[in-house]
Amino acid sequence: MKVSVSHRPSAQWDAYVEAHPAASVYHRSCWVDIPRKAFRQPALYLEARDEAGALTGVLPLVRQPGIAGGCFLTSLPYFNYGGAVADSEETAQALMLRAAQAGREQRASYVELRDVARHDGPWQLRTDKVSMILNLPADTQTLGKQIGAKLRSQIRRPERDGPQVRVGGAELLGDFYAVFRRNMHHLGTPVLPLKFFRTVLQSAPAHCAIVCIQKDQQPMAAALLVLNGELAEIPWACCLEQAKPLGYNMKLYWECLAFVIGKGCKRFDFGRSTPDSGTFRFKAQWGAAPLQLHWHRWTPTAERSAPANSSDDPTRTRAANIWRRLPAFVADCCGPLIAPRLPW
Repeated sequence: MKVSVSHRPSAQWDAYVEAHPAASVYHRSCWVDIPRKAFRQPALYLEARDEAGALTGVLPLVRQPGIAGGCFLTSLPYFNYGGAVADSEETAQALMLRAAQAGREQRASYVELRDVARHDGPWQLRTDKVSMILNLPADTQTLGKQIGAKLRSQIRRPERDGPQVRVGGAELLGDFYAVFRRNMHHLGTPVLPLKFFRTVLQSAPAHCAIVCIQKDQQPMAAALLVLNGELAEIPWACCLEQAKPLGYNMKLYWECLAFVIGKGCKRFDFGRSTPDSGTFRFKAQWGAAPLQLHWHRWTPTAERSAPANSSDDPTRTRAANIWRRLPAFVADCCGPLIAPRLPW
């Protein structure tokens, strides 16, 4: 077995990813290249080949600069999934060990591999996050029966306002971002720049859709969906705080589910959550079940010690409290400069 490292994928990369059952849409080269296009953050493409030269495994890495200097390598930042995709555990281990070597060569603070499956080895293992997955019925009538009367009532609450539902692509990006940046400020998190989402839509238009709920032509809630065959994911969703008590958040998720069911999707990925958190319970009420995530991390020292869970980090909590107190115009200006350096 030979593992190579390159700044560009081979001609066989995407065909291998598309055929592998364990690969995510984010393993495709068009997604791996988004951080480079948006932020000039280069990618490393690790490829394993057998003695005959056939591709037997891949692992993408993206190099991000840190806020206080240095760098870290992630597979993949800004998205929920990554890690090694391979024909065997032996090949996956070879790719992961080569990723750790790349971390040494790049003098990275750490290398993080966002896997679903667990792998043995000299890795710090983070298990504080799960994905919430809902198996979708064939039609919205059945879904309505599944979620129950209480949720149906909450979904119908905005109807008295005569909301407008719009589904599209790049033409709705401005409406999505107007809600998204306000929502992120409320959460105390620097907002990703508009350029990032524009790059996502330009790089993978066939995989993306925006759903926007408006009141009197003003966006109240919006989501950017990623569709890949029978799987749909909602990595970014947002709702104005004053619109949540009116049910616009519930209306948004219902319209997203209705849209992907109409597209023939069989599963809906609500995204990652911390078990028993508010977002976890919100997703569970729709019938979503947790899928354990295993994030493997290499660091130059203390390789086998457990990494701190981000949800328990007091420094992060203090920073969020300070950020949400900033004037909106300051957060809007500074957030896009800071966000690309954060470990999303």
